[in-house]
Amino acid sequence: MRIRMRARGLRASRMAAAVVTMAAALVLLPAAYSQGDAAQSATAAQSAGAAAERPAPAPDKGLTAGTEQGFAIFQNTCLSCHGNPNVKNAPDPAVLRAYSPERIYAALTSGPMKAVGAKLTDNQRRLVAQAVAGRLLGTSPQGDYEYMADHCAANPPMAPPSSAPSWNGWGNNIDNTRFQSAAAARLTAADLPRLKLKWAFGLPNSTSAYSQPVVVAGRVFIGTDTGYVYSMNARTGCVYWSFLAQSGVRNALRIEDISVQGRRRDVALFGDLKANVYALDARTGKQLWTTHVEKQYTDRVTAPPAYYQGKLFVPISSWEEFSAASLDYPCCTSVGEIVALDAHDGHILWNTYVISPRPQPIRKNTRGVQQYAPAGGSVWNTPAVDPKLHAIYFGTGDATTYPAADTSDSVMALDMRTGHMLWHYQITSGDAFLGGCYGDAATDNCPPTEGPDWDVPDSPILVTLPSGQRLIVVGTKPGDVLAFDPDENGKLVWRTNVTGKLAQRLPFGPAAFRQTGIQWGGAVYGGNVYYGLKVGGGLAAIRIADGQRLWQVPVQDGYGEKRVGYDSPATTIPGVVLLGGSDGSIIAASTRDGQILWSYDSDRAFDTVNHVAAHGGAMGSQGITVVGGMLFAGSGYSVGQSGVAHSGNVVLAFAPN
Repeated sequence: MRIRMRARGLRASRMAAAVVTMAAALVLLPAAYSQGDAAQSATAAQSAGAAAERPAPAPDKGLTAGTEQGFAIFQNTCLSCHGNPNVKNAPDPAVLRAYSPERIYAALTSGPMKAVGAKLTDNQRRLVAQAVAGRLLGTSPQGDYEYMADHCAANPPMAPPSSAPSWNGWGNNIDNTRFQSAAAARLTAADLPRLKLKWAFGLPNSTSAYSQPVVVAGRVFIGTDTGYVYSMNARTGCVYWSFLAQSGVRNALRIEDISVQGRRRDVALFGDLKANVYALDARTGKQLWTTHVEKQYTDRVTAPPAYYQGKLFVPISSWEEFSAASLDYPCCTSVGEIVALDAHDGHILWNTYVISPRPQPIRKNTRGVQQYAPAGGSVWNTPAVDPKLHAIYFGTGDATTYPAADTSDSVMALDMRTGHMLWHYQITSGDAFLGGCYGDAATDNCPPTEGPDWDVPDSPILVTLPSGQRLIVVGTKPGDVLAFDPDENGKLVWRTNVTGKLAQRLPFGPAAFRQTGIQWGGAVYGGNVYYGLKVGGGLAAIRIADGQRLWQVPVQDGYGEKRVGYDSPATTIPGVVLLGGSDGSIIAASTRDGQILWSYDSDRAFDTVNHVAAHGGAMGSQGITVVGGMLFAGSGYSVGQSGVAHSGNVVLAFAPN
C-alpha cells in the first residue's frame, strides 16, 4: 500500500509540474514587432491565397500528415517577415524552431501575430505551430511513461547487446542487408500460421508510428512523432522508461556498448527532426549527451544513423523542397550531408555536404527575395559501412535548384575517417525539383524544368557473394535496381528495372509521376534481393550476381479503389520475406516464388498493455523486425502513401501460439 501511495504521489507531483510547464509554454513570442511589420505579414497572408486557405487535413492526421502543409503555410504566410533582414525584431525561422508549438500557436491566436493568424483557419494555425516546432500541440506531459499503466516491475541491468539475439539499428548489420539468421530469428516459415498478437503498445497522442522497432537485450526501443522515445519489455510490452527529445524521432535507434562519461554502458543513439543527435543510457533513458549537428533550420535527421567502432554517421535531410516555391522564400540553402560524431561524447569529427560549393546568392526573384544555389541532395537513408575500404555508401536526393548538381540523385562513397568523397554515380540527371511547381502554382522560384523527384531514399546494401565479389545494391523510385563494384571505384555492374516499365505520369501536373518502383529498401537472402513495390506493384526478387529478375508478383494488382503499395523496407528470415502495406497489412511471402504464407490486418483499434487508445494503419518507412521467436511492427504511417489506411499509433508484437 505504501508503494502505491508513493507512486501516486510521484505522478501527482509530475502532473503539477507539467501544468506549470504548459502554462509557461504559453508565453508569447519575444519583442512584438511593429504594427507595420505585422500588417506586412497580414498582407502576405492574404496574398498567399489558395495556398494558405487550402483545405487542411483532418485533425486526426496530426503532425506527420500535416507537416508539409504546415510548412507550406508558414513559408507562404510568414517568411516575408521572419528571416527578412528589413523587418526588425521578427525572430528568425531558426529561432522559431526552438519554440514549443503552444508558444507559436498562442502568438498566432492572441499574441503579436494575431493579425496574421486571423487570416488562417484555426486548424491552419495548429498545422503551422506543429510543423515549425516539430511536435504536436499538448503532447509534452501526457506522453511520459509515469502516466501509463503496466510499468515493468523492475529494471534490471541490461545484458551486453551482443550477448543475445537482436535487431539493432536500421539494417540489423553494417551492410544494411535487413536479414535475420535462423539462430537469431527463432521463427521459421512453418511457425507463421501460428503467429498470434502477443501484445500491443499505444503511443500516447501520436498520430504516426513511423519509427522502426529495435530489439536489443530483450528490450524494444522506439521513437515517436511526439518526440518521446520508449523502452519496453519485448516479451510483455511493459514500459521501462520514456525520454522526451526536442522534436519527433522518426529513425530507428542504435544500441551500443561504449564508454560515455568515464563509464562503460549500453547507449541508445538516434536523431530528431530538428537535427539533434542524442545518446541515452539504454537501461534508464537518462540523457548522456546531445549535439545539434546542423544549423540550417529546415534540416533534420529522418534516417537512422550508422555506427562503426565508436563513430556515428548521421544522414541529414530537409523539408525545404516541400514548399520553397513561395516567392517570399529565399530558395534554397539546405544541402544534404553526412555528419560524423564521436559516439563517446558527441563531438563532431567531420561533416561532408553532398553538393559543393556551398550555396551562394545568384539572383533575386520577381518579389525581390534573394535566391541561392546550388542546393538539395537530402540524404534519406542509412549508410552502409565498408571496413575493408574504410568507406560508407549512401544515396542522395534530388536538387532543389537549377541546374541540378551532378551529385544529386546519386550513390556516393565517403572515406569514413575523413569525410573525403571517394566516388559518386549519378542515377538520374537534371532532377531539380520543388514541391508545388506545376501548372498555375509555379512561381519564379521554381526550376525552369521541373524534375521527376527521383531521389534515392533506399539504403544501399553491401553484399559479398560466394564467389568473393562484393556489390553495392540500391533501388530507386522508378523501379531501377543497380549494382556497383566498391572495389572498382563504384563501377556499374548491372541495372535492372523491377517493374518492367518506367514510372507513369499522373494526371495532375507536368512534373508529377506515379512511381511504381522502390521507396525504402530491400532485404537479402540466399543470393537474392527482395523489394516491395509502390502503388500495387507487389513484390519482386532479383538475383544479385547478374541482376536477373527472378519473379515479380502483384500482391495487390492494378490501380483500383484499394491502391495498395508496399513502400516499407523488406525484411528477410530464411525462406521468408516480410513487408508492411499502405493498407495496414503485414505479409509474409515465400522467397522462392512470392506466395503469401501469412498475413495480418493491422488497420484497426487495439487494446493495449499501457491502456492508451490505439489504432493501426498504413505502413511505410518503418520496417518489420524479427528477434528471438517474435515479430515486431509499428503500424500507422500515411505520409506519401498510396493506400487508404489510417495513420496510427501502435506497436505490435507477435509470437507463435
